[in-house]
Amino acid sequence: MRNDFRVVLAKKRKTVADVHEATGLSKSTLTELFYERTKNPELQTLLKIANYLNVSVDELLGMKEMVK
Repeated sequence: MRNDFRVVLAKKRKTVADVHEATGLSKSTLTELFYERTKNPELQTLLKIANYLNVSVDELLGMKEMVK
């Protein structure tokens, strides 16, 4: 699934390990999302990541640009 997780991490100067430590989400789940290998991430997972990175789920998924 296409997303902007990698972009948001770079902007926030965070790593997958940072997100793992702060949210308790597995590194494998986060890595799959990072490399866009996941097809249907759970909403709870996306919410935890978005909350930690202080972005909306839409921004995390790259939906902001699609709406414009």
